[in-house]
Amino acid sequence: MSSTASCDVLIVGGGVAGISLALRLAEHADVTLLAKAALTEGSSYYAQGGVAAVLNRESDSFEAHIKDTLIAGAGLCHRDTVEFVVEHGPDAVAWLTQQGVPFTPAEGGHNGDYHLTREGGHSARRVVHAADATGRAIETTLVDRVRAHPRITLLENHIAIDLVTRTKLGLPGPDRCVGLYALDKSTGDVVPFRARYIALAAGGASKVYLYTSNPDTSTGDGIAMAWRAGCRVANMEFVQFHPTCLYHPRAKSFLISEAVRGEGGKLKLPNGQPFMQAHDPRGELASRDIVARAIDYEMKRGGLDHVDLDISHQPADFIRSHFPTIYARCLEFGYDMTRGPIPVVPAAHYTCGGVVTDLNARTDIDRLYALGECAFTGLHGANRLASNSLLECLVFAKAAATDIAARLTQPDSDTPPLPPWDESRVTDPDEQVVVSHNWDELRRFMWDYVGIVRTTKRLQRAQHRVHMLREEIREYYANFRVSNDLIELRNLVLVAELIIQCALARTESRGLHYTRDYPEPDPRFEQKDTLLTPPRFAIAAARANV
Repeated sequence: MSSTASCDVLIVGGGVAGISLALRLAEHADVTLLAKAALTEGSSYYAQGGVAAVLNRESDSFEAHIKDTLIAGAGLCHRDTVEFVVEHGPDAVAWLTQQGVPFTPAEGGHNGDYHLTREGGHSARRVVHAADATGRAIETTLVDRVRAHPRITLLENHIAIDLVTRTKLGLPGPDRCVGLYALDKSTGDVVPFRARYIALAAGGASKVYLYTSNPDTSTGDGIAMAWRAGCRVANMEFVQFHPTCLYHPRAKSFLISEAVRGEGGKLKLPNGQPFMQAHDPRGELASRDIVARAIDYEMKRGGLDHVDLDISHQPADFIRSHFPTIYARCLEFGYDMTRGPIPVVPAAHYTCGGVVTDLNARTDIDRLYALGECAFTGLHGANRLASNSLLECLVFAKAAATDIAARLTQPDSDTPPLPPWDESRVTDPDEQVVVSHNWDELRRFMWDYVGIVRTTKRLQRAQHRVHMLREEIREYYANFRVSNDLIELRNLVLVAELIIQCALARTESRGLHYTRDYPEPDPRFEQKDTLLTPPRFAIAAARANV
């Protein structure tokens, strides 16, 4: 059994939020960064669009970006958060440029000018990008710096299991986070990590659905761990389904960037008829919730397994230069987007809710921070505006780093040792099929009952099934040694339950939450978040490793 590892700051997650925080904090502290897989396996790496920021004051303004975000959020954005993030956008892009991120320059522009694209819901061109692989450009640039930094310890293939707090250890006095347990997947050992400050940047939970644009790592680990530790979560009902993912049995829902529609791509039925104008006057540039519902409606109305996205009317050189990654990937599956349409379907894409934080990324538990997709800051409201996600990661990484760095100057004498991981009452699993079967059942009923269009009856059916799965997995977890699949399944079932609870509590349709039983927004829910608080007994009674 591995001995306890100690550090000043422990960060869970290797996406843009986690690595940005690590780089900013390494000037002040020894940082350990845990990544559950290789750093290039998170959602950030696959982000295509870009970073939304007001960089051209002649054609854009902070107020316009704020307004666009508030409109997309359908009455649930926290205006103070929106203003905070938008106004720090230019600084975030400047910091990335200083790190060496190769953003696409403006055509014929002056040195330092960026090419800006426009995406759905934006009233101006304000998305800075690196061709159509912005996430990859940011990740690879920052990862190189992380690997080279002497004060950052990078531990890939380590999946966090649970947070440890003073309350969980049965210690008196104010509660605070003191560390966590993580599974070293290369050895099978469970390692206790003791830290003065812990930051969760573990991403979203879209793998709770059968079809998703996200990689396999998006299993809601940060949200689930924070909930079990005693943190509130909010607005979990708002799951964004990206309208356009490549439809092909071997494509694994490869994302077709919203920028394709921003540059003139049209959504059409298989007979070539455009349909978005019938659903929204903004057509293809409507916000993602509207476009996804429109596609879902047309597919169900026509009994279709996909719709088409057509940008072939644009010059072939334009398409290849603006979307080289998408163009090459589509060719692999036999689709030439310069010559004709490509088939697309919606897929689960982004978790708008998460762990409740303030503008410093602090959670309800002292010394525990959350940022990125696992956090709920109030920025996205009922629907995330395109390319605001990487922006949020960057802005809150700086905010958290500033707050933690200031607190690191304070003496620390109350971080207790962590007990060893207790495996005295568990054995090796006897039937792994239990995990794989429950994983498949969960994702299928979440897709069928808690998807783009919902009803109360569907949600109740999902709730009944998730309760049965939760008890089965709890028993399994208590009796067998942990594995990567078991940890992820345990987290996904909990996150699914939180999504369903929030969806049942919101008896209206707003943004990404659409229910046929309450098809219109209810003014009583305006500016009203769906807040869930974990039961105290579940926190206080739990052993440190249960």
